[in-house]
Amino acid sequence: MTDYDSQNILAKILRGEIPCDTVLEDEYTLAIRDIAPKAPSHVLVIPKGAYRTYDDFIAQASDAEILAFQRAIAAVVACEGLAAGGYRLVMNNGTNGGQEIPHLHCHILGGAKLQVTMN
Repeated sequence: MTDYDSQNILAKILRGEIPCDTVLEDEYTLAIRDIAPKAPSHVLVIPKGAYRTYDDFIAQASDAEILAFQRAIAAVVACEGLAAGGYRLVMNNGTNGGQEIPHLHCHILGGAKLQVTMN
């Protein structure tokens, strides 16, 4: 995608320029703890490729990257023990979707009853 900002914070984390608390990592994804958690368990799953939004990811990523991203989400849910109690997956896309960092990432939130808000 031509408007990908390689200086965004997640790109810097992926390059090892900014430290993070790694939960899981494979060839295509990195899962890290959020630095400002909104739930007892708040993990970001980030594809390593330069994808700005979910639409960009689906259109441009290889099947292996897409599968790895989905499996990483499932692995974090299992690792964090969230399946039994429930959890929330959030991907903000674009300005109107509330995306603040221009690199695709999925928030996994759980570990407590979460408020239902649509702000």
